[in-house]
Amino acid sequence: MAKENLTKVENIDVSVREIDFVSRFTQNWDALRAILGIMRPIKKTPGTKLVAYTASVTLESGDVAEGNEIPYSLAEVEETAYGDVKIEKYAKAVSIEAVNKYGAKNAVQRTDDAFLNELQLSVLTKFYTFLNTGTLTSAEPSWQMALAMAKGNVLNKFQQMRKSVTEVVGFANIIDAYKYIGAANLTIQTQFGINYVENFMGYKTLFLLSDPDIAEGTVIATPVENIDLYYVDPGDSDFAALGLEYRVDGETNLIGFHAEGDYRHAVGESYALMGMSLWAEFLDGIAVVTVDDSF
Repeated sequence: MAKENLTKVENIDVSVREIDFVSRFTQNWDALRAILGIMRPIKKTPGTKLVAYTASVTLESGDVAEGNEIPYSLAEVEETAYGDVKIEKYAKAVSIEAVNKYGAKNAVQRTDDAFLNELQLSVLTKFYTFLNTGTLTSAEPSWQMALAMAKGNVLNKFQQMRKSVTEVVGFANIIDAYKYIGAANLTIQTQFGINYVENFMGYKTLFLLSDPDIAEGTVIATPVENIDLYYVDPGDSDFAALGLEYRVDGETNLIGFHAEGDYRHAVGESYALMGMSLWAEFLDGIAVVTVDDSF
């Protein structure tokens, strides 16, 4: 007969691990939102379309004679739908043999870390791909001029749309940046694998990325007001009705995480659920400038 107060397998609660995972994910995204200047994330229901807009106004003359009809200025907004805010499902498993060989810290914790990083990277990679489709395009003879004109182009565009701009963020290839910086004393910061420089050449933040996220000789810029973070809540009660309950964190549930043991296969399974999209509202509010040294 077992002694009293024996700690059994069923007494070991995986909730601490679940809480740690979703908390770290949320904290990382809160830090990234602060760097990008994004306001509070926007909660969307499943099936919500991701839409980008192109806006223009053809202004008629304001010199109208007394008593004459005032002509309308033509305002046009073209909408481009890119798809739904989708729920994405991920899973990983760690075998009992792996834990026996490497220990729980290596086999479980480190694979959790890698899992978390890849989930974050998935959202960012899609965002970078979208940024490259910006329609405010031009070419400049040097990288420095490309940086300057990318910012100038978006400021000019938003002024034409009569929309305010507080800050502009930029995205550049890290090789181009180091070629330009050379031996200059510049502080490059790193968070969740992303390199960036703050307050550089008029940019609130300049993100330094690698190919294929952004090609050498390309600079992208957009105002912080143009960037939104849409998400579907994995803690939605409708999902729980299926018997699927995910650990979430705080008021803004960006990710759901669940861990459990599979005794039939002697593995520890982890499941992640998220529906996140970083998005820019105005496609022509994204400047994509290439360096053309043939000028």
